[in-house]
Amino acid sequence: MEFGISTFVETTPDVETGETLSHAQRLREVVEEIVLADQVGLDVYGVGEHHRPDFAASSPAVLMAAAASLTTRIRLTSTVMILSSADPVRVFQDFATLDGISNGRAEIMVGRGSFIESFPLFGYDLKDYEELFEEKLDLLLKIRESEKVTWSGKHRPDIADLGIYPRPEQNPLPVWIASAGSLESAVRAGTLGLPFALAIIGNVNPADYAKHVRLYKEAAAKAGHDVSQLPIASHSHGFVAESNQLALEKFFPSTHARTNFRAVEKGLPPYTRADYDSASSFDGALYVGDPETVARKIIHLHEHVGITRFLLHVPHGSMPHADVMEAIRLFGTEVAPRVREEVARLKK
Repeated sequence: MEFGISTFVETTPDVETGETLSHAQRLREVVEEIVLADQVGLDVYGVGEHHRPDFAASSPAVLMAAAASLTTRIRLTSTVMILSSADPVRVFQDFATLDGISNGRAEIMVGRGSFIESFPLFGYDLKDYEELFEEKLDLLLKIRESEKVTWSGKHRPDIADLGIYPRPEQNPLPVWIASAGSLESAVRAGTLGLPFALAIIGNVNPADYAKHVRLYKEAAAKAGHDVSQLPIASHSHGFVAESNQLALEKFFPSTHARTNFRAVEKGLPPYTRADYDSASSFDGALYVGDPETVARKIIHLHEHVGITRFLLHVPHGSMPHADVMEAIRLFGTEVAPRVREEVARLKK
């Protein structure tokens, strides 16, 4: 099992003071969070690409490069890069650069994107949503395979036997496919033999995602890949504190505010305290509580869904930096060891 933290580098108004951190301040805080995650023994830290005023992470590779020279072992990944609206050449170059700076600790996690602001920003039409992703993933994987590339497609100029540099320290540079629940994405990832990540968020039962993992493994086996070598990650909102009550009360205000903001954008019903309490229950998708509670939920997810990496997304909305740092500390020093010990016991 691997354990990590993920963030979208949110800069929403503080629910207590109404103040909003500058993008610059929040970016500097995230570098501190990555350094702490490395120090407390976490395996991976992920930064998701967004292009909105309430997120500061439009360039994940640059942000993680700032932390790369301050860390020694933690892997640095995108969660996710919106490949459909990006140039695969630049994505590869950025992460190959990060891989060199970090001495082989970079990963690229790509997805189609549940936020769509990048499409008009970079001149793409949403009607090509699916086609863009498939074509650009094909190009990204070809760049990964070969220093010189010949490629042609519909949505990007052709490449005729051109070299793409720098080359990464890792060969191959890890490329993951991430999904918010699409069964088609599970099959695609399995067929390609790529690591697979599931965003398990919202009003869902995490155990229901076992079917995605089953389809992923079936597709991988059918395509001739060694299923035992393919990692499977999950990504969920959560928070860890010394007691369940403290964790629940600290995480609710920002989660409530952020989820309702998105509910208004999407035309969904308001998010209530009852919704929050339900999602925080053992069968819910929020991993909130003391170290023992959060560990038990992750163990259950490992046993019943088959994940081999768990990413805790914290904060959700804006929370005091000190609270986030404490949650990371507890996750690394108390939650992860509990789960590792139990997973090792189950394997015997």
